[in-house]
Amino acid sequence: MQLIHPERRPTSPEELASNLRLRELAPRGRPYLGINMVSSLDGKATLDWRTKGLSTEVDRRLFHHLRTQADAVMVGAGTVRAERYGRMTKNDELRQKRANEGLVPDALAVVVSGRLHLPPDLPLLNEPDQRVVIATASDQEIPGVTGDVEYARTGDDLPRLLAYLHERHGVRSVLCEGGPTLNSFLFAADLVDELFLTLNPKILSGASALTIVAGRELVEPAEPDLVLVAEHGGELYTRWRFRASGGR
Repeated sequence: MQLIHPERRPTSPEELASNLRLRELAPRGRPYLGINMVSSLDGKATLDWRTKGLSTEVDRRLFHHLRTQADAVMVGAGTVRAERYGRMTKNDELRQKRANEGLVPDALAVVVSGRLHLPPDLPLLNEPDQRVVIATASDQEIPGVTGDVEYARTGDDLPRLLAYLHERHGVRSVLCEGGPTLNSFLFAADLVDELFLTLNPKILSGASALTIVAGRELVEPAEPDLVLVAEHGGELYTRWRFRASGGR
Protein backbone atom coordinates (compact mmCIF):
# COMPACT_ATOMS: atom_id res chain seq x y z
CA MET A 1 0.00 0.00 0.00
CA GLN A 2 1.24 3.48 -0.91
CA LEU A 3 0.27 6.76 0.69
CA ILE A 4 -0.12 9.25 -2.19
CA HIS A 5 -1.56 12.29 -0.34
CA PRO A 6 -0.51 14.40 1.50
CA GLU A 7 2.88 12.76 0.90
CA ARG A 8 4.21 9.73 -0.96
CA ARG A 9 5.58 6.80 1.01
CA PRO A 10 4.76 3.16 1.84
CA THR A 11 2.06 2.61 4.44
CA SER A 12 -0.35 -0.09 5.65
CA PRO A 13 -3.97 -0.41 6.83
CA GLU A 14 -2.67 -0.82 10.36
CA GLU A 15 -0.74 2.48 10.19
CA LEU A 16 -3.62 4.38 8.56
CA ALA A 17 -5.88 3.36 11.45
CA SER A 18 -3.59 3.96 14.40
CA ASN A 19 -3.31 6.83 16.87
CA LEU A 20 -6.10 8.84 15.23
CA ARG A 21 -7.09 10.23 18.66
CA LEU A 22 -10.66 10.86 17.57
CA ARG A 23 -11.80 11.29 21.18
CA GLU A 24 -9.73 14.44 21.45
CA LEU A 25 -11.70 16.02 18.59
CA ALA A 26 -15.11 15.65 20.27
CA PRO A 27 -17.21 18.83 20.25
CA ARG A 28 -18.97 19.97 23.40
CA GLY A 29 -21.90 17.76 24.39
CA ARG A 30 -21.57 14.97 21.83
CA PRO A 31 -19.06 12.47 20.44
CA TYR A 32 -16.94 13.04 17.36
CA LEU A 33 -18.50 11.00 14.54
CA GLY A 34 -16.88 9.41 11.51
CA ILE A 35 -18.52 7.28 8.82
CA ASN A 36 -16.67 4.34 7.24
CA MET A 37 -17.97 3.09 3.87
CA VAL A 38 -16.87 1.28 0.72
CA SER A 39 -18.23 2.05 -2.73
CA SER A 40 -17.77 1.23 -6.39
CA LEU A 41 -16.45 3.90 -8.75
CA ASP A 42 -20.02 4.78 -9.69
CA GLY A 43 -20.95 5.28 -6.06
CA LYS A 44 -22.76 2.03 -5.27
CA ALA A 45 -22.47 0.83 -1.67
CA THR A 46 -23.45 -2.82 -2.15
CA LEU A 47 -23.07 -5.70 -4.60
CA ASP A 48 -26.00 -8.13 -4.41
CA TRP A 49 -27.21 -6.05 -1.43
CA ARG A 50 -24.09 -6.71 0.64
CA THR A 51 -20.73 -4.96 0.99
CA LYS A 52 -18.87 -8.27 0.78
CA GLY A 53 -18.46 -8.14 -3.00
CA LEU A 54 -16.87 -4.69 -2.78
CA SER A 55 -14.59 -5.22 0.21
CA THR A 56 -11.12 -6.65 -0.50
CA GLU A 57 -8.77 -8.24 2.01
CA VAL A 58 -6.87 -4.97 2.43
CA ASP A 59 -10.09 -3.00 2.91
CA ARG A 60 -11.26 -5.50 5.54
CA ARG A 61 -7.99 -5.05 7.43
CA LEU A 62 -8.53 -1.29 7.39
CA PHE A 63 -12.18 -1.81 8.42
CA HIS A 64 -11.27 -3.77 11.54
CA HIS A 65 -8.41 -1.47 12.52
CA LEU A 66 -10.61 1.61 12.18
CA ARG A 67 -12.90 0.00 14.75
CA THR A 68 -10.02 0.17 17.22
CA GLN A 69 -10.04 3.97 17.03
CA ALA A 70 -13.51 4.78 18.39
CA ASP A 71 -15.30 4.32 21.68
CA ALA A 72 -18.42 3.05 19.89
CA VAL A 73 -19.33 1.50 16.53
CA MET A 74 -22.76 2.51 15.23
CA VAL A 75 -24.77 0.68 12.58
CA GLY A 76 -28.31 0.65 11.24
CA ALA A 77 -30.64 -2.31 11.62
CA GLY A 78 -30.67 -3.18 7.92
CA THR A 79 -26.89 -3.44 7.76
CA VAL A 80 -26.76 -5.49 10.97
CA ARG A 81 -29.27 -7.95 9.52
CA ALA A 82 -27.67 -8.19 6.08
CA GLU A 83 -24.09 -8.56 7.33
CA ARG A 84 -24.94 -10.69 10.40
CA TYR A 85 -22.83 -8.62 12.77
CA GLY A 86 -20.98 -10.26 15.64
CA ARG A 87 -18.53 -8.93 18.23
CA MET A 88 -17.21 -5.56 17.11
CA THR A 89 -13.57 -6.08 18.13
CA LYS A 90 -12.91 -9.44 16.59
CA ASN A 91 -9.71 -10.71 18.20
CA ASP A 92 -7.26 -10.26 21.09
CA GLU A 93 -4.71 -8.44 18.92
CA LEU A 94 -7.23 -5.71 18.09
CA ARG A 95 -8.43 -5.53 21.68
CA GLN A 96 -4.84 -5.06 22.82
CA LYS A 97 -4.37 -2.30 20.23
CA ARG A 98 -7.40 -0.49 21.66
CA ALA A 99 -6.02 -0.83 25.18
CA ASN A 100 -2.60 0.44 24.06
CA GLU A 101 -4.29 3.57 22.68
CA GLY A 102 -6.20 4.26 25.87
CA LEU A 103 -9.57 2.75 24.95
CA VAL A 104 -11.48 -0.10 26.57
CA PRO A 105 -10.73 -3.44 24.84
CA ASP A 106 -14.19 -3.80 23.24
CA ALA A 107 -15.97 -1.03 21.36
CA LEU A 108 -19.52 -0.34 22.46
CA ALA A 109 -21.96 -1.53 19.76
CA VAL A 110 -24.78 0.90 18.92
CA VAL A 111 -27.61 -0.37 16.71
CA VAL A 112 -30.18 2.09 15.38
CA SER A 113 -33.48 0.24 14.87
CA GLY A 114 -36.63 2.34 14.92
CA ARG A 115 -39.05 -0.59 14.87
CA LEU A 116 -36.77 -3.05 16.69
CA HIS A 117 -36.84 -5.36 13.68
CA LEU A 118 -33.82 -7.44 14.67
CA PRO A 119 -33.58 -11.26 14.74
CA PRO A 120 -32.96 -12.67 18.24
CA ASP A 121 -30.34 -15.07 16.88
CA LEU A 122 -28.14 -12.24 15.63
CA PRO A 123 -24.60 -13.03 16.88
CA LEU A 124 -24.05 -9.46 18.07
CA LEU A 125 -26.96 -9.75 20.51
CA ASN A 126 -25.67 -12.98 22.03
CA GLU A 127 -21.99 -12.22 22.59
CA PRO A 128 -21.31 -12.37 26.37
CA ASP A 129 -18.45 -9.85 26.21
CA GLN A 130 -20.12 -7.34 23.89
CA ARG A 131 -22.05 -4.38 25.29
CA VAL A 132 -24.87 -3.33 22.95
CA VAL A 133 -27.06 -0.23 22.99
CA ILE A 134 -30.13 -0.43 20.73
CA ALA A 135 -31.59 2.98 19.89
CA THR A 136 -35.27 2.56 19.10
CA ALA A 137 -38.70 4.17 19.15
CA SER A 138 -40.25 0.87 20.22
CA ASP A 139 -41.13 0.18 23.85
CA GLN A 140 -40.60 -3.56 23.32
CA GLU A 141 -37.55 -5.77 23.93
CA ILE A 142 -36.12 -8.54 21.76
CA PRO A 143 -37.00 -11.88 23.36
CA GLY A 144 -34.44 -14.62 23.96
CA VAL A 145 -31.18 -12.71 23.53
CA THR A 146 -28.37 -13.63 25.91
CA GLY A 147 -25.97 -10.70 25.49
CA ASP A 148 -25.54 -7.45 27.41
CA VAL A 149 -28.26 -5.42 25.63
CA GLU A 150 -29.52 -1.99 26.71
CA TYR A 151 -32.37 -0.08 25.07
CA ALA A 152 -32.12 3.68 24.45
CA ARG A 153 -35.65 4.94 23.74
CA THR A 154 -34.43 7.87 21.66
CA GLY A 155 -36.52 7.15 18.55
CA ASP A 156 -35.09 8.74 15.41
CA ASP A 157 -33.59 11.69 17.30
CA LEU A 158 -29.90 11.18 16.48
CA PRO A 159 -28.60 14.25 18.34
CA ARG A 160 -30.42 12.93 21.41
CA LEU A 161 -28.84 9.49 20.89
CA LEU A 162 -25.33 10.92 20.66
CA ALA A 163 -25.95 12.99 23.79
CA TYR A 164 -27.22 9.82 25.53
CA LEU A 165 -24.07 7.90 24.56
CA HIS A 166 -21.90 10.76 25.74
CA GLU A 167 -23.65 11.24 29.08
CA ARG A 168 -24.47 7.63 30.01
CA HIS A 169 -21.47 5.78 28.58
CA GLY A 170 -18.78 8.44 28.32
CA VAL A 171 -18.57 7.95 24.54
CA ARG A 172 -16.44 10.64 22.90
CA SER A 173 -15.93 9.06 19.47
CA VAL A 174 -18.24 7.04 17.21
CA LEU A 175 -17.52 5.18 13.99
CA CYS A 176 -20.66 4.63 11.91
CA GLU A 177 -20.74 1.84 9.32
CA GLY A 178 -24.02 2.80 7.67
CA GLY A 179 -26.14 1.82 6.04
CA PRO A 180 -26.94 4.53 3.55
CA THR A 181 -30.24 5.53 5.17
CA LEU A 182 -28.66 6.04 8.59
CA ASN A 183 -25.86 7.99 6.92
CA SER A 184 -28.40 10.30 5.29
CA PHE A 185 -30.03 11.11 8.63
CA LEU A 186 -26.64 11.81 10.20
CA PHE A 187 -25.73 14.20 7.39
CA ALA A 188 -29.14 15.88 7.56
CA ALA A 189 -28.65 16.44 11.30
CA ASP A 190 -25.16 17.90 10.67
CA LEU A 191 -23.51 15.28 12.86
CA VAL A 192 -20.82 13.92 10.51
CA ASP A 193 -17.26 15.04 11.24
CA GLU A 194 -15.29 12.63 9.04
CA LEU A 195 -15.75 10.17 6.18
CA PHE A 196 -13.48 7.18 5.56
CA LEU A 197 -14.29 5.99 2.03
CA THR A 198 -12.75 3.09 0.14
CA LEU A 199 -13.21 3.27 -3.64
CA ASN A 200 -13.25 -0.18 -5.22
CA PRO A 201 -12.31 -0.17 -8.95
CA LYS A 202 -15.63 -1.58 -10.20
CA ILE A 203 -18.55 -0.10 -12.13
CA LEU A 204 -21.84 -1.72 -11.04
CA SER A 205 -24.62 0.46 -12.51
CA GLY A 206 -28.24 -0.44 -11.67
CA ALA A 207 -30.89 2.00 -10.49
CA SER A 208 -31.85 -0.07 -7.43
CA ALA A 209 -28.35 -0.36 -5.88
CA LEU A 210 -27.90 1.96 -2.91
CA THR A 211 -25.30 4.71 -2.81
CA ILE A 212 -23.35 5.42 0.39
CA VAL A 213 -25.90 8.08 1.36
CA ALA A 214 -29.52 7.36 0.44
CA GLY A 215 -32.17 9.88 1.39
CA ARG A 216 -33.58 13.27 0.66
CA GLU A 217 -31.34 15.93 -0.86
CA LEU A 218 -29.46 17.94 1.76
CA VAL A 219 -30.44 21.59 2.21
CA GLU A 220 -26.78 22.48 1.62
CA PRO A 221 -24.19 20.11 0.13
CA ALA A 222 -21.67 18.74 2.64
CA GLU A 223 -18.21 19.78 1.43
CA PRO A 224 -15.30 18.02 3.15
CA ASP A 225 -11.59 18.66 2.99
CA LEU A 226 -9.36 15.85 1.74
CA VAL A 227 -7.11 14.55 4.52
CA LEU A 228 -5.51 11.44 3.06
CA VAL A 229 -5.37 9.12 0.03
CA ALA A 230 -3.66 5.72 -0.15
CA GLU A 231 -3.66 3.14 -2.96
CA HIS A 232 -3.27 -0.60 -3.33
CA GLY A 233 -4.03 -2.63 -6.45
CA GLY A 234 -6.09 0.17 -7.97
CA GLU A 235 -8.21 0.54 -4.85
CA LEU A 236 -8.23 3.98 -3.19
CA TYR A 237 -8.54 4.56 0.54
CA THR A 238 -9.59 8.10 1.36
CA ARG A 239 -10.21 10.17 4.48
CA TRP A 240 -12.23 13.40 4.46
CA ARG A 241 -12.95 15.92 7.21
CA PHE A 242 -15.97 18.19 7.27
CA ARG A 243 -15.61 21.81 8.29
CA ALA A 244 -17.06 22.74 11.65
CA SER A 245 -20.47 24.37 11.37
CA GLY A 246 -23.10 25.75 13.69
CA GLY A 247 -24.07 22.21 14.75
CA ARG A 248 -20.55 21.30 15.81
